Amino acid sequence: MSIIIYHNPRCSKSRKTLQLLEEAGVSPRVVEYLSAPPSAATTLKHAALLGVPVAGLLRRGEADFKDATDLPDLDDDAALAEWLETHPKVIERPIVVDEANNRAVVGRPPENVLELIRK
Repeated sequence: MSIIIYHNPRCSKSRKTLQLLEEAGVSPRVVEYLSAPPSAATTLKHAALLGVPVAGLLRRGEADFKDATDLPDLDDDAALAEWLETHPKVIERPIVVDEANNRAVVGRPPENVLELIRK
C-alpha cells in the first residue's frame, strides 16, 4: 500500500491520523509539509483527488491566510497552488493520499483515513 501523509507533528489531528494508520499496520511515507511543501502540481493533484477546488484546502483561520497581502484570487486554482508552495501553514492537514488507487482524504476527523485503508 503506497500511502503518503502530509503531516504536521505539532497538530493533534495529524498525529491521531498517523496513529490510526500505524495501528492498522500501514507504514505511510511521512512528508512534513511545513519543511517540504508540496509543489503546485502536487497541490492541484490533491485537490482533484479530493474533489475540491484548491481554495477548499485552505485553513482560513490561520494568521498566514488572514494577514496575507499577496493572496491570489481564490478562484484561480493554479495561482493559489503556487501561493501555497510558499505558505504551507495555510494548507489543510493532514492530507493522506493512496497513490496506488488515486484517492485522498483529509484527516479531519482523523477517522476519515480509515476510508483509504479498508480492504
